[in-house]
Amino acid sequence: MMDRVYFWEVFMAFFLLLSVTSAETVQVREALVQFMEKLAPGNNPGDENWGWNISSDPCIDAWKGISCDKSMQFVKKIVLDQLNFTGVLDAASVCSAKNLAVLSLSNNNVSGMLTYDISNCTRLTHLYLHGNNFSGNLPGSLSRLSNLKRLVVSDNGFSGGIPDISRVSGLLTFLAQNNQFDGVIPKFEFSNLEEFNVSNNNLSGSIPDVEGRFNASSFLGNPGLCGKPLPNTCPPPVAEKKGSSSKMYLIYLGYVLIGLILVSLIALKVIRKNKRKEKKEIAKKGLQTDAMKDKIISSTSSESKRGGNISEYSITSVESGMGSSSLVVLSSPVVNGLKFEDLLRSPAELIGRGRHGSLYKVTLNSGVTLAVKRIRDWDISRDDFKKRVHIIDQVKHPNVMPIIAYYCSSQEQLVVYEFQQNGSLFRLLHGSENGHLFDWGSRLSVTARIAEALAFMHEGLQGDGIAHGNLKSSNILLNNGMEPCISEYGLSVVNNQDSSFLAPNDSFQENTSSPVNNMSNAFKADVYGLGILLLELLTGKLVQNNGFDLGLWVNSAIREEWTVEVFDKTLIAEGASEERMVNLLQIALKCINSSPEERPSMREVSVIINSIKEYEEKSLSSEA
Repeated sequence: MMDRVYFWEVFMAFFLLLSVTSAETVQVREALVQFMEKLAPGNNPGDENWGWNISSDPCIDAWKGISCDKSMQFVKKIVLDQLNFTGVLDAASVCSAKNLAVLSLSNNNVSGMLTYDISNCTRLTHLYLHGNNFSGNLPGSLSRLSNLKRLVVSDNGFSGGIPDISRVSGLLTFLAQNNQFDGVIPKFEFSNLEEFNVSNNNLSGSIPDVEGRFNASSFLGNPGLCGKPLPNTCPPPVAEKKGSSSKMYLIYLGYVLIGLILVSLIALKVIRKNKRKEKKEIAKKGLQTDAMKDKIISSTSSESKRGGNISEYSITSVESGMGSSSLVVLSSPVVNGLKFEDLLRSPAELIGRGRHGSLYKVTLNSGVTLAVKRIRDWDISRDDFKKRVHIIDQVKHPNVMPIIAYYCSSQEQLVVYEFQQNGSLFRLLHGSENGHLFDWGSRLSVTARIAEALAFMHEGLQGDGIAHGNLKSSNILLNNGMEPCISEYGLSVVNNQDSSFLAPNDSFQENTSSPVNNMSNAFKADVYGLGILLLELLTGKLVQNNGFDLGLWVNSAIREEWTVEVFDKTLIAEGASEERMVNLLQIALKCINSSPEERPSMREVSVIINSIKEYEEKSLSSEA
């Protein structure tokens, strides 16, 4: 089984080799030679291993300070530290090496300005210029370096304002101490930053919220700065003195306008408060809505299906005055004897709201706590919904939460589950819920159980075309033993209009005439969702934009050969196996392939993940 895992590694390496088509051109070599001539004017070290001439190749002939990609064709790093260079940085020339990821000129005597052309190094991830004599402003074009992770310009003579580089969302380090920067500190994504220092400059104003990540040492030596984490608080704004009568008139006019605005705001607040009060009154009545005020009839329906395992209670709509819907209680020791009026009369706490419905925590008089999913705007008939729920109920897996009751009307559907006190995988991963340690072994075990459960459900429901449809970490709940339980299976149907959780190429528009293709794509969409879930577990990052951004970021890091940097730092700190994490990462990337047909089946994914888990367990046993 491990042979299959390592085949994936060979495949990825082979793919990267195929993507390389040509070496650095003569024009690039000429530009790099010009870069060196300006960086070290008239300074030829006479070292035969120096290189940096047009007659040799920077990779094959190993120019001083240059590192290339694995195929020895493209320049990836230029590290020229502590070589006493006294020239200037020709950014336009050095950025002609389009694959350049690292540029380091630390601790030289380079002077002049960092020019706007530095933005041409579009793949730059690390820029180290500290310990030189640079001057002038930092160019605003730095914000265009979307892959930049480390920016170190400390111990120079830079001046002017610090540019706004908040668009560089992956920035981890910004060190700019011991310069002459002035103005205010611009916006940074402090939640992502690992290193930040702007001490000993001429900055002023209030320090932005650093979210407790950095102490006063990062801001000392700026007399004009104030606010936390510095001990000096910011003074209140000073009101201007009143001047002439015309100024007085404008001031009074301003007061009038402010008064009108305040009155409007108060009125708006009162209106909103009344609306909230109305909503609370509705919530206290349970799950009843304005659109559906149902009249409960306590008599038990004479109809019984599936050998008496189901009990039904009739509900007659007040609005229509005709027709009926049914609360169907599936056989379960948790809700034996449950009636629809029990749900309506019980206190309901809204704990989640999504695009297609809401989730309530309902505590019955008996003390039993239930989770009730209210589904809205699902274009499905009562018969089809009922049939769908019963089909799903026939395929049971211990890691898939069973539906214990349901209700369907012309306007909405309710699905009842047993409430899970330990919350969701999302909260465990991003909120350290309940103090549980979520280490590498636990994540791998959870991943294996989820993949196996989905593979089982896919195989059991393949003929009916019922996939999960909305797989994400918030839909993976944790039972009393902290084992994963997949909730809401089959409660979302992929169609031509609803592809919010699909990869960009998961389109059903070309397959509208083929139900078989639509069913296949629905299961492939689950594979994509599992791939994003794997990336979330490996990176520890929040999933936004349905995972598209996370997938692009991981792929970008791999292209730049910074694979290790994508992994959650808590996993790295605990010493998790990099080899196994890379194996799981490769599987995740296969799952989110932009072409659904190229993705593996859920069973194939489950087999490979379990083989990684088994190899991890064997390794731990051998080390013990």
